[in-house]
Amino acid sequence: MVAVLNAPHFHDDNKAREYLEKIRWPNGPVCPHCGAIDGHYQLRGKAHRPGLWKCKDCRKQFSVTVGTVFERSKIPLSKWLMAAYLLCSSKKGMSSHQLHRTLGVTYKTAWFLTHRIREAMIDTSSDKLGGPGSSGVVEADETYFGKNKGRGKGSHIGKKQKVVALVERKGRVRAFHVPTVTAETLKPILQGQIAETARLMTDSARVYDKIGTAFRHETVDHFATEYVRGDVHTNTVEGFFGILKRGIGGVYHHVSAEHLHRYVGEFAFRYNHRASLGCNDMDRAINALKAIEGKRITYRSINDPNA
Repeated sequence: MVAVLNAPHFHDDNKAREYLEKIRWPNGPVCPHCGAIDGHYQLRGKAHRPGLWKCKDCRKQFSVTVGTVFERSKIPLSKWLMAAYLLCSSKKGMSSHQLHRTLGVTYKTAWFLTHRIREAMIDTSSDKLGGPGSSGVVEADETYFGKNKGRGKGSHIGKKQKVVALVERKGRVRAFHVPTVTAETLKPILQGQIAETARLMTDSARVYDKIGTAFRHETVDHFATEYVRGDVHTNTVEGFFGILKRGIGGVYHHVSAEHLHRYVGEFAFRYNHRASLGCNDMDRAINALKAIEGKRITYRSINDPNA
């Protein structure tokens, strides 16, 4: 990793801009204001900062960061690119404390920077899991975040944060922070994310009974110590939850309900671009940079850095 971090685009802002332009505009500049792909010209001279373009169609100026998570940031672009690489290459993530020391920025800056990158990592694709070209098997399960408060008082599941994940065997994951684990909440998620032709595998939780009728639904009964029956199991989705919980517990320690969806998106992104699917650390970082458009968030919108 040390050799990779010596790359020019991690230390020189002009090199960083050129690197991002190649990733975001492989066929030349595209106006983020009107979508025009031709007729742009670069503004040069001392009066203009490097990398500034003007669209002949809408007459607006733009750069490679306009319309992205990097827009209007005072943080050097080279530091943004290094932060994205570090988050993408660390299997369990990287805390804001570690990142602020590595990048030489304040903790507040590192905290905001990581949340912007996580926002870019959130999967917004519309294709369904378990469709043609996949294994055809999707596992679904839920997990909970939060402490049990007191002995003998129950698990307090109602007060915990809930995450539902759908994992395509030998493929991708989609994970969601949900308010409740009920058929009403899960039905639109499963039916919107899983192909009707897929085999759906869950445990015996009753919440999946009615939802499962839309698929070829098969279950294992964990209460009866049945964890595998032939090829029916939920081990894959439980493996993803293991990665998620070890990362949040071991690296981030505490995640508030307000921001949990971004952390879930971060872990899902790395899982979907893992080595077994042909992605190395640099590929993963490039894929994150390709997803930066249209996902800008402000510090005010995510509020308290101690949350």
